[in-house]
Amino acid sequence: MNPRVVQVTPNDNYTLTLHFTNGETGVYDCKHILDFGVFVELKDLAYFKRVMPFNGTVVWPNEQDIDPDTLYLDSVKELSAV
Repeated sequence: MNPRVVQVTPNDNYTLTLHFTNGETGVYDCKHILDFGVFVELKDLAYFKRVMPFNGTVVWPNEQDIDPDTLYLDSVKELSAV
């Protein structure tokens, strides 16, 4: 099982900064899903920013969510300072 989301910060460019259970941080770009089905509502930036972590993934008030494995595998990981 891949690490799960413990914290999420929405960004103005429709990306999410994600903090995972293993201590990694990554950025997931949501722009490619904004024209797809239930995700169209996320085009409203104010609504997009209502994202919250829930049970290891991210969710919005109207029950949109993204698979937690997708979030981890497709996010661009940030390098930590050593």
